[in-house]
Amino acid sequence: MQAVLLAAGEGTRMRPLTYHVPKPMARAGGRNLLEHTISRLPSEVNELIIVVGYLAEQIMNHFGDEYEGRKVIYVRQKKLLGTAHALSLCEKHIRGRFLVLMGDDMYGDDDIANCLKHEWAWMVKKVRGKFTGGRIVYDADGHVTAVEEGTHDVAEGCVGTNLFVLGKEYFNYPMVPIKDGEEFGLPQTVALAAKDFTIKIIEANGWEQISDMNDLKHLHAQFTKGQ
Repeated sequence: MQAVLLAAGEGTRMRPLTYHVPKPMARAGGRNLLEHTISRLPSEVNELIIVVGYLAEQIMNHFGDEYEGRKVIYVRQKKLLGTAHALSLCEKHIRGRFLVLMGDDMYGDDDIANCLKHEWAWMVKKVRGKFTGGRIVYDADGHVTAVEEGTHDVAEGCVGTNLFVLGKEYFNYPMVPIKDGEEFGLPQTVALAAKDFTIKIIEANGWEQISDMNDLKHLHAQFTKGQ
């Protein structure tokens, strides 16, 4: 099975560190974020497709053509036009059903395994109160019906983690523009495919979004606790 890791962004909220280091290469607990993410992939994933862009050479030089027994393919996103655009560049390499996830967030092993039990899956995180971003709306059977962007204040809601299990048919759907057409959103495009395919919602237990230096410091503290 192939896994696509999205690792092209500039990581502006982690500056000044990311002036010289791409965000997926930021270190916590003795490893960089991308290494942590790859280490949690199940053994059935035998090929990695890493989408690189900002300071791409650092990632490519570090992981090489093979990493921990897995073949590595690099795809360059020269213009940072969003997550759906990043994934679209990988189409020619995709052979069948595949996993896609962010290269700079932390995902739980069990959560990933639960997603892979389904043909199509979307990992979400339950939240309460006020939050900004893409609220994932789904029905009683756990099937996606919409992605609502903006600021929300709800008793209970769900946000996406940008981890999906998708079929190659995903690429038959047009990318959905967001941010006034400046980017193309992966969640929104997956939601479009959900009109034709059953996408199982999986609630995350171990996901942590690493957005800024405070998140990185917190993650490092978790890894080094008791040392």
